[in-house]
Amino acid sequence: MPERVEQYETDGVDFGWVMQVTFVTTIVVGAPVVAIASLFFELASWGAWASFAVRVGALVWFTTAVSVYLVARRRVDEGETERSSES
Repeated sequence: MPERVEQYETDGVDFGWVMQVTFVTTIVVGAPVVAIASLFFELASWGAWASFAVRVGALVWFTTAVSVYLVARRRVDEGETERSSES
């Protein structure tokens, strides 16, 4: 059985972190956004509710994913700047 790796070095953006944070943030932020946004539309059937949730949820997911990636990218860039100034 191989040893478990608990820490690792990444070159650039840690996409595992980006995916995890995007997933959690999308659920935490997306559910209330969809619920609040649905108050302003007349949704007569379950199909309309589902379609609305998918459309608004996709927008929330895309916005969250891009934002989290940009934060991770900035953290990497700042880390590289700090490392180069220490040398």
